[in-house]
Amino acid sequence: MSRDYFGATIPFMELLEVEPVSIAADHAVSRIAFRQDLRNSHGNVHGGALMSVLDFTMSAAARGADPENTGMATIDMTTSFMEPAQGDLTVEARCLRRGATIAFCEGEIRDATGRLVCRATATFKIVRKRKGGD
Repeated sequence: MSRDYFGATIPFMELLEVEPVSIAADHAVSRIAFRQDLRNSHGNVHGGALMSVLDFTMSAAARGADPENTGMATIDMTTSFMEPAQGDLTVEARCLRRGATIAFCEGEIRDATGRLVCRATATFKIVRKRKGGD
């Protein structure tokens, strides 16, 4: 059975075992538990996994006002890694501005102690979902 990712089915987030926590207009939170198979060669959570969860959570914040009828396509994303990611992680994202076709977001990942692991900014194209599955 597919997990609901704030109104969407996203197999890659299922693979990463991302936990969608909350969504509201312009805000979203998700979590990812530390797993051995997410580690890089240094034993920390791989940066690609971190970027994927940031991308998902920021896009959720952008569609938070209408998650059932709005999708996002990533145009640009910039990520800064501050500390090695160890242990369970919380991702929090905000939509800073949403126009008719573009949304600007920021997000951050913190470890269980509250330490800032990485942060990102992203630009998304707003994609209106068609009614009736078309």
